[in-house]
Amino acid sequence: MRIGLLTEGGYPYVSGEAGLWCDRLVCGLGQHEFDVYALTRSERQEARGWVPLPPQVSRVRTASLWDAEDDGVVYGRRARRRFAEHYGELAATLSATVPGQVPGAAGTVSRADSEAAPDQSALEADRFANALYGLAELARDEGGLPRALRSETAVRALERACRAPGAHRLAREARVPDLLTVAARLERALRPLSLDWYEDDGLGAVDLCHAASGGTAALPGLLARHFCEVPLLVTEYGVRLRAHYLRDPDSSPSIRALLAAFHGRLAAETYRRAALITPGNAHARRWQERCGADRAKLRTVHPGMDATPFAEAGESPECADPRTLVWVGRVEPAKDLVSLLHAFAEIRKEEPGARLRIVGGPADPEGAAYLAHCKGLAAQLFPDEADGPHAVGSNPVSFEETGGPELPSRADAYASGALVVLSSVVEGFPAGLVEAMFCGRATVSTDVGAVVEAIGGTGLVVPPRNPRALAEACVALLRDPERRARLGAAARARALELFTVEQNVAAFHGIYLDILSRTPARRVVLDETGEPVPFSAPAEGHVPGRWTESTARAAVRGGPGWATDAPVRATVRDPASEKTPAGTAGGPNPDASDMGPPAAVPLTAIDEPSAMASVPVTEGVR
Repeated sequence: MRIGLLTEGGYPYVSGEAGLWCDRLVCGLGQHEFDVYALTRSERQEARGWVPLPPQVSRVRTASLWDAEDDGVVYGRRARRRFAEHYGELAATLSATVPGQVPGAAGTVSRADSEAAPDQSALEADRFANALYGLAELARDEGGLPRALRSETAVRALERACRAPGAHRLAREARVPDLLTVAARLERALRPLSLDWYEDDGLGAVDLCHAASGGTAALPGLLARHFCEVPLLVTEYGVRLRAHYLRDPDSSPSIRALLAAFHGRLAAETYRRAALITPGNAHARRWQERCGADRAKLRTVHPGMDATPFAEAGESPECADPRTLVWVGRVEPAKDLVSLLHAFAEIRKEEPGARLRIVGGPADPEGAAYLAHCKGLAAQLFPDEADGPHAVGSNPVSFEETGGPELPSRADAYASGALVVLSSVVEGFPAGLVEAMFCGRATVSTDVGAVVEAIGGTGLVVPPRNPRALAEACVALLRDPERRARLGAAARARALELFTVEQNVAAFHGIYLDILSRTPARRVVLDETGEPVPFSAPAEGHVPGRWTESTARAAVRGGPGWATDAPVRATVRDPASEKTPAGTAGGPNPDASDMGPPAAVPLTAIDEPSAMASVPVTEGVR
């Protein structure tokens, strides 16, 4: 099977957990062939290079989302009119979306409009889809779409849509700077429409498109389905619409409303066209359902993580310091280390010998400023303590990073403490907690994101932004080593059962086969000798009749070059040659008594009217 893996800001580039997940999936499915289509977000990401690619990755194609490219095409009058029509329709669907209402979601309308809402919602969804695919077809036929999306024509079309009757209040209040910002964001999000990936030798040659995230990364999969009928699988560990709500809090309400409408419309279209959707957790699944995903298409597949680096710590939990609490992660405001420090101040009142190790570093300037603030707060809350008047004092809170002599790896960080704490106010899937579970450590976490789903009943959960509750839960476990040991053992068993690479790879292997088994054959696959590969096409592709497309292609993978020139043939049985009485069910056709012995009939000829007239079909076969 040939898989087109679609990524944005991840694999095959050296990146975070999303890139690691894709790498584990590709390496675990060596029986399949992968073509990687990657969208990059920054020059820095491209400069870091690729991870080592396994042999099953046959091709990698990349495109930039950070550097605008121009093919030099200038639209004539007809092309400009065509662009203005499609872009105007797209803008109209965004300006007409009510703020706070997710496109495609149920339960967002009043009772009086409950009957008309489904028809109106479907109409708006079709309107958005037609505009989106219309822009893609314009880019394929004429080119020049990036320049058009940055043109004054686009801004004026957006302004007309926001000033039109029926536009919601926030759209009408959009100022010219707001419109320019929204147009620039839309141009960046729609860049995949201009790519040359959708030909027969590109995404049209794969059996299945697998988008590693929603949003812009799924756009190539939508276009491959639109142009080439390639089925689409969408995997999301974090829904793009939710990320939009959490990002850019300083933007104006008009900008946030229009962009939220775009992400909501795009998510609804992606879920509608996808063959299957695999959320990584129940939290993401609820967001997908809110955005209009059909429950029949949803299959939760937990992320696969490598448990090997944490095996030693998990098998020797007694080596941990019973008075040390550990926090491991990326330092940023969403992790709410301020609440953790205040909670630790309460813990020190009950357990004076307790220590807190904060392990991790910032990823951007905002994180660096937050880290400096937390260090200053720790110095105020916990002045350096000394055992005597002539001893050097030390702070019970330490800020460290992995890679040094004391903490060479994250596994060593978890192993250094008896209790792992998570204090976040925003969280998707808590990968750090799962790592702590692999290490057999008891956990105390805030109830955000998919935390409860991940830990189950193997840890304590408290409300976010509640230092007192966090402190009480930590003190309870610090004073009860037997309970800590039981929770740690249960956590390790749960993580090894649900969150390993093996279960993730096995789940996606089954999903790939399931989708392909329900997908009509688009071409015949030949082996090295020119013979059809067994099970490369569903069974109905071998039944005489109009089951297969008349333009079926023969795709040779490693076979002789002459195989592409000759049609693939299959022997069709002639009922006239059977010795059954005339007139009975399944009997010979009296008009075909002189047809002769059975002959090899090309599959590509079965769909022709003349060929159908000369090939009898047994009753019951349609």
